[in-house]
Amino acid sequence: MWRGLTVCLAIVAYPYPLSITFTHLLFKFCFAYSLRSLLGKFKNKRNVELSWEKYAIEVSPTGITSALDIGLSNWSLEFITISLYTMTKSTSIIFVLLFAVIFKLEKLTTSIILVVLSISLGLFMFTYESTQFDLRGFVLVLIASALSGVRWTAAQKVSQHSAYGLSNPIDLVYNTQPWMAAVLLPLAFVFEGDAFLTSPFIFRSQDYLSILRFTSYIVLGSCLAFGLEISEFFVVCHSSSLTLSIAGIFKEVVTLYLAAILNGDVYSPLNIAGLFICLAGICLRVAVKFFKGESLL
Repeated sequence: MWRGLTVCLAIVAYPYPLSITFTHLLFKFCFAYSLRSLLGKFKNKRNVELSWEKYAIEVSPTGITSALDIGLSNWSLEFITISLYTMTKSTSIIFVLLFAVIFKLEKLTTSIILVVLSISLGLFMFTYESTQFDLRGFVLVLIASALSGVRWTAAQKVSQHSAYGLSNPIDLVYNTQPWMAAVLLPLAFVFEGDAFLTSPFIFRSQDYLSILRFTSYIVLGSCLAFGLEISEFFVVCHSSSLTLSIAGIFKEVVTLYLAAILNGDVYSPLNIAGLFICLAGICLRVAVKFFKGESLL
């Protein structure tokens, strides 16, 4: 489910990435609020409520970095190809490992280093010479990759800390969306506010069918984004941020493959070799967990 949702979101183009991502946050908050209310009544159990101190100190890092990660990633796709985006965003696994070690969520072992290096090298080779470089887009996605490392290690720390009671992905989504919206709204207003509000898709449109189509597009994207975030938090809650990042590489490979089919790209022997190195790194991670008797989820 998670891989399918991420592939769908990666292929779909965003005309106003920051503004549309902000509307997604509003819808996701409403979805999470509704589900929390229904589950609370169904289970006859009070929902988790955090104190303002815990909410500000513990949850804000996840929310703020999530907003910047998603917003900058979507924004970068306006300037660079999916191949360059994937190649650059794959560096997030290095940042995830770095911050996981700093926060003492992972132990730095030889097998983990080999997994990270082989996946990063393989993905770089897989996308080599298939990109059109744009400095602005490259910088945006590189910053997003670094923020992704903080985002998922912070999410793991919060969700796996029993004192916070945020092991349920729905509770985590509900509590992080306000922080994400607060960070993304000023950025959307400054960079896209006028263009978004005066676009022919919204207030200036005379075609009600176009407005309905655009609204449906936003709602569908919100549903996909909500399902994606629930799935990601579920993996982080029950496994680790590093496992999520490694699993995400498989999604990136599928995304590139589908993009190649749609664009008619032809891969070189170097690209194919990179694909196998990348998959070997993923298999190594699975094998290490299997022989240690650990669950992948």
